[in-house]
Amino acid sequence: MSVEKPQPVQHLADYRPWPFTLSQTRLDVTLAPRDTVVLTELDLEPSDLPVDLVLDGGAGLRLQSLRIDGLTVDPAHVLRDDETLTIRAAALPRVPFTLATDVRIDPQDNTAFEGLYLSGGIFCTQCEAEGFRHITFYPDRPDVMTTFRVTLRSDLPVLLSNGNPVRAQDGVAEWNDPWPKPAYLFALVAGNLVAVSDSFTTRSGRAVDLNVWVRPGDQDRAGFAMESLIKSMRWDEDVYGREYDLDVFNIVAVDDFNMGAMENKGLNIFNSKLVLASPDTATDGDYERIEAVIAHEYFHNWTGNRITCRDWFQLCLKEGLTVFRDQQFTSDLRSAAVKRIEDVQTLRARQFREDQGPLAHPPRPDRYEEINNFYTATVYEKGAEVIGMLKRLVGDDGYARALDLYFDRHDGDAATIEDWLKVFEDATGRDLAQFKRWYTDAGTPVLTLQETWQDGTLTLDFTQQTPPTPGQPDKLARVIPIAVGLIGPNGDEVAPTRVLEMTEDRQSFSFEGLGARPVASVLRGFSAPVMLQRQMDDATRAFLLAHDTDPFARWEAGRELALSALTQLARGADAGDDYITAIGALAGDAEADPAFRALCLNLPGEEEIATRLAATGTTPDPDAIHQARAGLARRIAMAHQDLLAELYDTMTVPGAYSPDADAAARRSLRIAALGLLGRIDGGDRAEVLFGIAGNMTERMAALAVLLRLGRGDSALRMLHDEFADNRLVMDKWFGIQVMAAPPSDAVAFAERLAARPDFDWKNPNRFRALLGGLAANHAGFHAADGSGYAFTADWLMRMDAVNPQIAARMSTAFETWPRYDAARRDHARNALERIASLAGLSRNTREMVSRMIAAGR
Repeated sequence: MSVEKPQPVQHLADYRPWPFTLSQTRLDVTLAPRDTVVLTELDLEPSDLPVDLVLDGGAGLRLQSLRIDGLTVDPAHVLRDDETLTIRAAALPRVPFTLATDVRIDPQDNTAFEGLYLSGGIFCTQCEAEGFRHITFYPDRPDVMTTFRVTLRSDLPVLLSNGNPVRAQDGVAEWNDPWPKPAYLFALVAGNLVAVSDSFTTRSGRAVDLNVWVRPGDQDRAGFAMESLIKSMRWDEDVYGREYDLDVFNIVAVDDFNMGAMENKGLNIFNSKLVLASPDTATDGDYERIEAVIAHEYFHNWTGNRITCRDWFQLCLKEGLTVFRDQQFTSDLRSAAVKRIEDVQTLRARQFREDQGPLAHPPRPDRYEEINNFYTATVYEKGAEVIGMLKRLVGDDGYARALDLYFDRHDGDAATIEDWLKVFEDATGRDLAQFKRWYTDAGTPVLTLQETWQDGTLTLDFTQQTPPTPGQPDKLARVIPIAVGLIGPNGDEVAPTRVLEMTEDRQSFSFEGLGARPVASVLRGFSAPVMLQRQMDDATRAFLLAHDTDPFARWEAGRELALSALTQLARGADAGDDYITAIGALAGDAEADPAFRALCLNLPGEEEIATRLAATGTTPDPDAIHQARAGLARRIAMAHQDLLAELYDTMTVPGAYSPDADAAARRSLRIAALGLLGRIDGGDRAEVLFGIAGNMTERMAALAVLLRLGRGDSALRMLHDEFADNRLVMDKWFGIQVMAAPPSDAVAFAERLAARPDFDWKNPNRFRALLGGLAANHAGFHAADGSGYAFTADWLMRMDAVNPQIAARMSTAFETWPRYDAARRDHARNALERIASLAGLSRNTREMVSRMIAAGR
């Protein structure tokens, strides 16, 4: 691989419109593994002033010819480097013209999976963010939108592209996309594929052909994806009034894919793990993720495709809004309370960690070096939280009016955050200048609460402060919606939820006319993505866990009670009795949703405990944290073994497996009980369950218990013998071994697995399974001897030479290294510096690693 030259930093303030108008793009692609021919015609209109025509184009493009209106361009007027093709203004007509290029590319050698590449004999593309420049010379930027007409030539049986099919015969397929789009939404797929087909009739009566394309033999596992697509289409019509706008909608599953899925107009390309599912190969979590991601990519048809982002700084405009929409979708189909808690868990585990480290950035950054490094939790998950706050502030009706105005005003546009906020201002009359700081400022605000009770009045005094982040040392106050309710001493709610709107650094709110001092339930529904600091004893937390009427606040009280105990235990103190008593009462509450009870029974993870310790000024000890968590889990099991055994026995789901919400909820509670019982029964129940379970959900849960106890060898062999040819199950097989292994064995497990011939490390799913599994084993990855860091660094360097995107994204395992003890910091720094010194290191990985190294100085 050639050495990557430094990439100039891109700045939001430097944005300028492209100085040409592109009215249509025509592509004629003759597919071949090593010599694909790409003929491109661009219908262009120059600006008023003569300027050079600069097109993006990667070093792998082999230019055969360059013509304007059929005439070869004088080479003296053409400049070419590894990233651009420039035609001097002197060679350009001053009237509309057609630029034609003949380019050759090698899909088979494209191991980075950007542009056109091969996945197991299937030609496919990934063009977001800047992949189209690896297919042909083009203005590869999201604000250049035009219609595409595509001709594909190959003897492969299935030839797909964006839009509507025009013809398909004799090895030639033509596609026409009538809706203007940027190049990042272009897609083609060609290969030996079979379709699971259905149809959908839109609310205006138009019939749409639906296809989920998979490899032969996988079609029996594509039905749930099709069901999810139809649900998504119906929901988007019912809730947002958005109707699909083409005659066909295609989904294709491929094995080699850097992302989860891609919303290319009318031709969504998916990582196969987010399409293929059957009870014996997929877990409940897999089914829910498939349902959500199918919806997410479909919802992009309007929030991302019909309205796209002007430049990549506005990425959270399409991604934050679409994540929020898919969260709403899942909430409507499943348990809204459980979904909200799960979303907050994800936000805290990924985005809060990002905000507190060297990779912190605003949802809309003002600069970047490598755009692929900004597909982050901040852009996606925090971007969605910002949408949720907007909705909370303007109300359901105001949100609906604003979205209708957004679709009407900006259909066909490449929009900005300013455009987005302006429709809310125009639709609701609110001034959102201060709210905009949620988009422009990095960091998680810390909200501190003090309470005063006097003469029947409860006063809540809030202060807000956002810690410094790289490049942003000082932060002004933000608008923070704080949802508050009051619980009386007898457990009854004495004041319904009220949203307090905080706009100052310090602000007080009073509740008057109260007969007795209530307990305040604060930040209900997690009304803002902040960290709440509040003096509260364990007895009050236990009271809220027992009586709060808001599901999130109730769960949060239990979480805080658990974290209070776990942090004390990790420091060597004695704690946990209050939590053990309270969690037993909740687990035995037959009126509560089983999925909610399961969430409450699952202890905070070791990474979350480490984050809490670091936030309170204590250096986390991964081994002590692991022991504290295991010890508390064992004490819970000992105290409530009869109840847990009853839950395990009674939460079985009769009949054939179904991934529906009720059945999944029962399984989740049964599995939570199994995990705790495994602490005291030696794994006997887990061993039996693994042998008799009729679904992958329970088998994987049982296997995790057995691996933790060192009893997993037989179960691993059985799973391997049954599914050695199933790539997705084997990804689970690789990942769970290092994730669930005792920390002292985690690196050894990873080393043995990496040496196996079926560790296809160039496949992103297999690589993520192993390296991600190790990173998820907190004490294993942070092994005191540095072996976890060294193993990870070795593989990141190897992967960087093949697929820089995957290497850069997986490097975030090191994100929190400065918070640990001196010996671990030395090991981590050495690993990071070893990566940074690698000759030819990609700019993707270099940017991430250099920022993390800088954080430890």
